[in-house]
Amino acid sequence: MMNALGAPQSLLLLGGTSDIAVAVARRYARQSPGLRVVLAARPTERRTAAAAELGALGAQVSEVDLDARDHGTHAATIDAAFAGGDVDVAVLAFGLLGDPEQAWQDPETALELAEVNFAAPVHLGVLLANKLRAQAHGTIVALSSVAGERVRRSNFVYGATKAGFDGFFLGLGEALAEHGVRVLVVRPGFVRSKMTEGLDKAPLSVTPDEVAEATIAAVTAKKELIWVPNPMRFVMSGLRHVPRPLFRKLPI
Repeated sequence: MMNALGAPQSLLLLGGTSDIAVAVARRYARQSPGLRVVLAARPTERRTAAAAELGALGAQVSEVDLDARDHGTHAATIDAAFAGGDVDVAVLAFGLLGDPEQAWQDPETALELAEVNFAAPVHLGVLLANKLRAQAHGTIVALSSVAGERVRRSNFVYGATKAGFDGFFLGLGEALAEHGVRVLVVRPGFVRSKMTEGLDKAPLSVTPDEVAEATIAAVTAKKELIWVPNPMRFVMSGLRHVPRPLFRKLPI
């Protein structure tokens, strides 16, 4: 359960090497002494480094293997994540950006993006929801993207996967509300992270720490949907209503 300050006592990161996920864990570790953190990710040096960093902040860290494309292992991953007890906050933070032109021309690349960004989160989301519903409390944080709000030609395969991700977790939040479980969908704009390394900086871009700060504030406020930064909400509201012939000509 959340402590007296509204911080979790247990945290699960599905995508435990994500810059945003680690930033969330770092902030929570400072708020909640002895925070139990489960890092679910592929066994890499990045996961080991993240575990060491959080451990140095006083968190009790365990590592669990997660392979997004190996659906047959997902149930075991979730079972292992809950082996130490209830989970107060679970963050789904893994995903692939991919090469936008290759993604619509190469079937294997398209399939990989669809599996990692949509199929795996849906599968893990249902498994996770079953656990949280059984414990009758908890929050799922689903890291979505404004790219899914109106899919653009420049990255439409990625955008399509995020549109599906976004819709699923918004719906899951509605389904879980009566069971005492909350879902927060976070829609960042361009995030300056390892995922976007080498890409040109976009307007209203943010850092992983800024996304983490907004996410934690939204969990505390029991919100269901946020944009980061907040002005992106109004930008996307405008873009959703631009006629398609004009939208096609925008440099985005």
